[in-house]
Amino acid sequence: MHILIKHTIVTLSKSLIIIFFIFVSFNANAAQSVEEIIKARKALFSKNYNTAKKVQALSSGGNFDDARKLMTEMSENYKKLQGMFPENTKKGFKTESLSTIWEEKDNFNSLMDKSSKDMIELASIIQNSDDVKPILGKLMWGNCKACHSKYRAEH
Repeated sequence: MHILIKHTIVTLSKSLIIIFFIFVSFNANAAQSVEEIIKARKALFSKNYNTAKKVQALSSGGNFDDARKLMTEMSENYKKLQGMFPENTKKGFKTESLSTIWEEKDNFNSLMDKSSKDMIELASIIQNSDDVKPILGKLMWGNCKACHSKYRAEH
């Protein structure tokens, strides 16, 4: 009987150690996926900013075909961003997102949706605009400013 108890204790101990390592490993992977999400959304916002600068230059130069392609890309990026703010990504990894994103999730998603639609509208009207600067300011840069002023920490 003594051997049976000893074997049970050893087996239970090994099981607890395995469970502990699985739990630690799971937490490390969860933190890594939070990091990946935050880095991915930062990269996507950065990409949209750099793309917006290209759109500005192309449109100002009259290269509307290339500019429209980039506007469509930006539109798709805004759609993707709506799903990149899960609850567990509020803090860490140098996120510059303010808590108002999660507190006002519907408003944030509406702004991302509006930004996406405005880029499509911009693509359809830019070539026929007499002066591209105001239309870019309204339909592209205005959305950037609205988001930064309400949902991004100052830097």
